[in-house]
This record gives sequence, C-alpha cells and structure tokens, in this order.
Amino acid sequence: MEATVNVPRSQEAKGFYKLSMLQCIGFGSGDLAQNLIYQTISMYLLFFYTNVYGLDPAVAAVMFLIVRIVDVIWDPLVGTFVDKHDPKLGKYRAYLILGGIPLTAFALLCFWNGFSGSLLYAYVTYVGLSMCYTLVNVPYGALNASLTRDTAEITKLTSVRMFMANVGGLAVGMGIPIVLKFFDPAETTDMSMSDTAWFATMAIYGCVGLALLFFCFSQCRERVVMDKSATEDVKVSDLWMEFVHNRPLRILAFFFITAFAMMAVGNAAGAYYINYNLHGSAGELSIFMGLGSIPAFIFMPMIPAIKKMVGKKGMFYIFLITAIIGMAMLYAISMIPALREHIILVYIAQFVKSTGVIVATGYMWALVPEVISFGEYTHGRRISGIVNALTGIFYKAGMALGGVVPGLVLAFVGFNKDAATQTPFAEQGILWLVAVIPAMLLVLAMFIISRYELDDDVIDNINREIESRHSN
Repeated sequence: MEATVNVPRSQEAKGFYKLSMLQCIGFGSGDLAQNLIYQTISMYLLFFYTNVYGLDPAVAAVMFLIVRIVDVIWDPLVGTFVDKHDPKLGKYRAYLILGGIPLTAFALLCFWNGFSGSLLYAYVTYVGLSMCYTLVNVPYGALNASLTRDTAEITKLTSVRMFMANVGGLAVGMGIPIVLKFFDPAETTDMSMSDTAWFATMAIYGCVGLALLFFCFSQCRERVVMDKSATEDVKVSDLWMEFVHNRPLRILAFFFITAFAMMAVGNAAGAYYINYNLHGSAGELSIFMGLGSIPAFIFMPMIPAIKKMVGKKGMFYIFLITAIIGMAMLYAISMIPALREHIILVYIAQFVKSTGVIVATGYMWALVPEVISFGEYTHGRRISGIVNALTGIFYKAGMALGGVVPGLVLAFVGFNKDAATQTPFAEQGILWLVAVIPAMLLVLAMFIISRYELDDDVIDNINREIESRHSN
C-alpha cells in the first residue's frame, strides 16, 4: 500500500515523543509483573491441576477451553469500556491498579488446594483470574500505543519491555522449581510438591507482580489518545468492524493465535518432558525452563540493530527458522537414547529454540501500535482498547490451545500421573507437545507474517499524515 505525505519538520515532533530509559523500564515493569503471574499459570497450572489438585487431564483441557470462550465475550466488553471512559488515575494506566489487586488475589486462589479436586472451585478461580488479567492486559496494551507514535521509540520500548518480560519468564521458568523446593525440601525428583509449597510460591510471585504494576503506573502517562468526544460512541460491534476493515490487524491477530499456541503448548509440556521423558530433577527442570528466557538478555537489546540490517520481515523469518531448527534438534536428541542421556545437549537445543521464539514473538508486540495507527488513518478513530481486546482474544485463543491440546494429547496417549515411568506411546505424545506441534505452528506463523505490509516507511508516513490532520 502507499501512504506518502510531506509534512513540515515543525510538525514532526507532535506525537513523536522521545521516551527516557526510566519510562521504558517503567512501562516494561508492567509486562514483567504480568509474566510473573500469567507465565506461572501458563507453565504450571495444568501440571498443578493434574498432579497436585487431582483433576483428570481431559477435564482440565475442557475447562481451559471454556475459560477462553468466556474471554471471547469478556475481552470486547473490557476494550469498549476502556475506550469510552477516562478515569482520573489515567485512561489506561488506572487499570494497572484497579485490575491488578484482584488479579493477584485470584492468582493465589488458583494455587490453593483448600477444595482439592473440586471442579467448581477450579472454574470459579480460573475464570476470575482470566477476567482480571484482561482488565489489566487490555489497557496495558493500549498504554503502549499512547506513549508515542515514533516507530524507533516503539522499537526501543518493545525491546526493553520484552527484555523485562523475559526476566519474568526466567523468574518463573527457572525460579518456580527452586522456590517450591525451598518450601518443600523433601527429596523428590518431580514437581509434585506439597500444596502449601505451591500456594506460598504463588503468594511471593503475585505480591512482587502487584508491586511492579504500581511502579508501571507511576512511570507512564498517556500522551497519544483521542479526545473523549471522539470515543464516547465506541461500541462492542466496533471490534468486528475494525477486524473486517483493518487488514494488517487481521494478519497480526492470526499471527498472535499461532505464536501463542506454539509457546503455550511447549511451555505446558515442559514439566512433563523433564519429569517423564528424561526422568530429570527439579533442578534440571529449572534450567530447562529458564533457558526459555535467557536468550532474551542476549538478543532483545540487539533488536533495533538487527531490524535495521535485515528489515522487519527478514528478522521474523530468521528467528522463526532458528526456532524450528531448535525444535528439530530437541526431537532428534530425545529420540536417540545415547544422546538423551547427555542433558547438556537438551539444554543446547532448548537454547536454540528459545532464541528464535523469544525474538520473533517479542517483536510482534511492536506491531500493535502500527495496526492501531492504520485504523486511525483509515477511519479517524484511535480505538486502542478495542484493538487490544481483539488481539487479546486471539492471544488467549492461542493460550487456550496451550491448555487444551496438551490435556487432550495426554489423555489420548494414556498419561498416568501415578506412574513414575510412562509408556513409550505416552512419552512420544509428550515429545510431540514439546517439539513437533510447536514446529508445525511456527511454519504456519511464517506464512501469516509474510502477508504483513506495514513496513517502517509506510507506517511513519501514516503517522505523520495523522498528526498533520490534527494540526489543521
């Protein structure tokens, strides 16, 4: 598409705000906070439900699906409400506090075993957590698009944000097994710790996450937003209209569902893989899951330079292929007993896989402000809440697959939580969840992102045109 316009230099600064490093860190702390809570849910809740709480894998899978169906209804309502209202604490940042407090409470309740085996309790607490997460995550995503229009600043902001998000991922992936072991030091080779250890661990992570949400609130200010009069007539149906008329948004939405399904399936299977395929310890699980985040500290700061060298799509292709190679390595190593005995080879494959996953899925968040600006360019309204609600639906649909697919596969292959050694068929099913299914989803993700058309020059010209309209 073409979108070129000459704008006087005096007008370029308007909307193209420069962000200090403290502002970037403050904003990124919000994603760190959410990851401390939601990554714990993503990586360990299914395992907690099956091995500690006592739910059947298939029953848990159905519950994960139903909760996501609730999200499909709830997310647009939240997005519409956020766009229409302007709280005194801030149009978007206010919900970091208003939603963060109940989110923390529900996170703790999800890992409380007071009603062990009660399906009703599991539904109530998980649905409550998911609804509160939306109440934080949708406005937080809209906050990103309200800080500046400058694509270079958004790239920097996204790099810092994803760096900090992966600090959260590392703290969860590597830290949870260590903290669990601290609260339950009994000798055991798996993660089926006591229920009190799980609850105490989630209490620590939840409270730290809440403190970080308060810090994010203190450092962010909305600066690129529509006038209240322009958004007071926003309706839930606008979500569908935006989806129909905003092609880049449709492409990004489908990329989200594919990418998050890939991550969620692999994350949910990680504990099963180490425990049953490799018969590893909690310490080895800690390293394996931690390697899912460590590459971020090497590559996320390099994103601006990498993107400048190979372009936006080139960067996606390079790192998606890297992830597929890592998954192929993991599968090959796991299939050869002589190699599987060397855990360092498994760690290397996990590092390669995670390098590709982290960069590709991390940078996709920088595309959300772009599709918001494209919508504003085409129809004149910057409905960030609606757009983030829509991406949230697809993101959570991907996360739903991360809960549904592993549960169904485990049930299909005859996984038995009471057996220390699983059947070869069950082990093969776990391996498919760790490597094969995620690799297939990555191939699909590569095709989807190849259709994205908003390169940096196009989106910069679109943003300048929007600011030119506002100044006239």
